[in-house]
Amino acid sequence: MAEAHPPAPFDGKAFVKTLSGAPGVYRMFGAGDELLYVGKAGNLKKRVGSYFLKPRLEPRIAAMIAQIARIETTITRTEGEALLLEAQLIKSLKPRYNIVLRDDKSYPYIHLTGDVDTPAAQVDGAPPRPADYPRLAFHRGTRSGGGRYFGPFPSAGAVRETLDLIQKLFRIRNCEDGYFRNRTRPCLQHQIGRCTAPCVGLVSPADYASDVRHAAMFLDGRAGKVMDELVASMERASAALAFERAAQIRDRIAAVKRVQAHHYVQGASADMDVIACAIRGGLACVSVLFFRNGISLGSRDFFPRLAVEADEATVTGSFVAQYYLERPVPAEIIVSHAPADADALAGALAEHAGHGVAIKPNVRGDRARFRDLACRNAEAALTSRLASRQTLLARFESLRELLGLDETPQRIECFDISHTMGEATVASCVVFGPEGPEKSQYRRFNIAGITPGDDYAAMRQALQRRFRRASVAASTALAPEAADAEPARQVTEGESAPAKPPLMTRLPDLLLIDGGKGQVQQAIDALNELGLEGIPIVGVAKGEARRAGDETLILGRSGRTLWPGPESAASHLIQAVRDEAHRFAITGHRGRREKAREVSTLEEIAGIGARRRSALLRHFGGLGGLSKAGIEELMHVKGISRELAERIYATFHG
Repeated sequence: MAEAHPPAPFDGKAFVKTLSGAPGVYRMFGAGDELLYVGKAGNLKKRVGSYFLKPRLEPRIAAMIAQIARIETTITRTEGEALLLEAQLIKSLKPRYNIVLRDDKSYPYIHLTGDVDTPAAQVDGAPPRPADYPRLAFHRGTRSGGGRYFGPFPSAGAVRETLDLIQKLFRIRNCEDGYFRNRTRPCLQHQIGRCTAPCVGLVSPADYASDVRHAAMFLDGRAGKVMDELVASMERASAALAFERAAQIRDRIAAVKRVQAHHYVQGASADMDVIACAIRGGLACVSVLFFRNGISLGSRDFFPRLAVEADEATVTGSFVAQYYLERPVPAEIIVSHAPADADALAGALAEHAGHGVAIKPNVRGDRARFRDLACRNAEAALTSRLASRQTLLARFESLRELLGLDETPQRIECFDISHTMGEATVASCVVFGPEGPEKSQYRRFNIAGITPGDDYAAMRQALQRRFRRASVAASTALAPEAADAEPARQVTEGESAPAKPPLMTRLPDLLLIDGGKGQVQQAIDALNELGLEGIPIVGVAKGEARRAGDETLILGRSGRTLWPGPESAASHLIQAVRDEAHRFAITGHRGRREKAREVSTLEEIAGIGARRRSALLRHFGGLGGLSKAGIEELMHVKGISRELAERIYATFHG
């Protein structure tokens, strides 16, 4: 058998000779086919050549260049197109050496259901239908439910504040459709002046549609137009001698004026974001102030992962490109540091958004005041983050010393079990690192096939399911034939790089088990069966008084016990991880239990299959609304005959 030779080092200078001078994106890969870096270029030959033809490079860049095994390029039509493609690849693949915006939360919106412009025809004598009376509600997720969506808002608090304001001004309902159908008298929202009670017919569809239209106009920033229409309505009511109606409209006009005076921001354009960046201590913070329709929606702080070439201007440019990929782009973006490719970036965003976009680093007057405010916010948030990071690092180091580990753990996993008298057992796995909780790597396991209430069996099953794939991955990586395995498939032009390995194939540096010696032994046995014997295992058992800080730590391999005490920094870290695992398990258990109860109740009724069950729950907004429905209401659901409706009614009402 011929002796295997290591692969030849990547010849960057020879590769550069093959490149064109067109704009495009380049991707650098390591020996293990892992993606190291994604970059854009107005001229691929010059940009990629700068890595290999310069006599000196910064140490971090030089370290990256030394790892390159191959480079792939994609030619684009324009530099702006290359910029957007680069942002898409960075956001989806998260290369090791790129600046990555870690923003895993979808932004909240206000959802106005139904037809905003025309009221539905109401049949005389028929009960009010939810479809005839649109509702305003908090929404997060895909915007595919019809109606209109206003936003995005920087936070859930900003949405709730705006909803509260709209309900006071225009008295639009916010209740679920199932709740609406089952009302026989006005609810508390009507009594405190936040709803016109369409559920019991106290407002006509036409009048309600007018309120909905004004609410939509107000959210669109056309408060002046709303005022004009209200004034005209007041004058018509006065001319018709309907003085009580005119007084009501007068009061609403005054309320809208007060809101305008309170929320309108002098000097802010209709749609504007103000972005400031601060870098210190190896961390970056980007603070954004949001203005829509001349009204401030608040601010939000981001902490992107730093990488090579990380100065404020570079971070700002990467942030803007990644942040606006999936969000509405305002007409004006004020920045504290000008990206090197600001003009190309503005052009790419304008093409992406379908309207003009201006990126302005140099501003005066009120805009300069907003920029300075964003800078102060970024500095303050960065100071707070650095302080909390130092505290967290100190806790990790304290844990290393307490447990006698050779190195500070970089990945801690904790398992917990939750059930109610053995019902709907759920196991949770949470992950913590030096930066705090890594929520994208949390996992839940629905436990089945065990004796109800057997926590030992539940823990063993969860651990086996969690580490089975990791065991296979580890054995594959160590197998002698792995070196002769088929090489990774080459990526063709325009295709994304291969995805990273599944998250759960990574092994923890420390495994925490919420429980005593029995649960710890289950963990030891499960890992031994899978050939994973080198992972430190620690059980976290509650003290006699079950107070935080009184926990006993059980060292799995040796069986020794430790009492770190409530003052220990290591104890504080363990409490935080254990409490998060407990919260995550309980949330999953409650969801599974409620779903099981909804399904099981309907499954007992002959003639109710999966399709009818789904239609009933959707129509009445859940089991609560369904249980209150009468026979006639049940018959409104497609596929429910009178006989079946009577059977359903009898199930809930005896």
